Amino acid sequence: MKSVESHYARALLTSRKVMQRKCIDLENEIRGLLKVFGVKLPMRLSRGAFDVAVRDTIESDAGLSRALLPMLHARQMLFETFMELDRRVRKAAHADEVCTRFMGIPGVGEITALSFKAAVDDPARFKSSRTVGAHFGLTPRRFQSGEKDNPGRISHAGDSDVRAALYAAANAMLMRSIAWSSLKAWGMRLMKTKGRRRAIVAVARKLAVVLHRMWADGSEFRHGSEAAA
Repeated sequence: MKSVESHYARALLTSRKVMQRKCIDLENEIRGLLKVFGVKLPMRLSRGAFDVAVRDTIESDAGLSRALLPMLHARQMLFETFMELDRRVRKAAHADEVCTRFMGIPGVGEITALSFKAAVDDPARFKSSRTVGAHFGLTPRRFQSGEKDNPGRISHAGDSDVRAALYAAANAMLMRSIAWSSLKAWGMRLMKTKGRRRAIVAVARKLAVVLHRMWADGSEFRHGSEAAA
């Protein structure tokens, strides 16, 4: 059984995710309806600029305005709710000492830190940090028969939201963060031999182990000897 604090955090994260999904659904519906009339919005359009872009596009067409403005109003209300929930999630993460230490890892942000803490709840539940990656479905399945022992795709067991958050954090560490660490160096080497996706999954699995060890030991993230020097 999870603690009450863990359930509160998970409820907040779930509410944020639901609002985010609803915003995306409405945006996709609006994009689809505009395509019928030959209007194609830019793919890389920030959420805050979406409302302005659509209004500028349909303001001269009374028929489109009558059809799409109500959907645009609904989407704006959902977006404002999402932004408020997002602020609450980030505030909760920064107010938590464990999450603050987690965010000392390059690529690990408020969502990943709070999601991991809420899902694990108590680090003593895991006797070994190595089992945390398997708990969240980041270890490969194994197909064994006679002399054959073939690893397959990851198991996708456990909490999918935490697995997605760890994957996003690993991707940010490898592809966007400029901070050096031995973990990033290991992932970059792996990327050259195994490919980008496998390397990100492997780093996400390592991140789960590191996060649990930091929590259990009360330690800070160690970038490595090169970074320290």
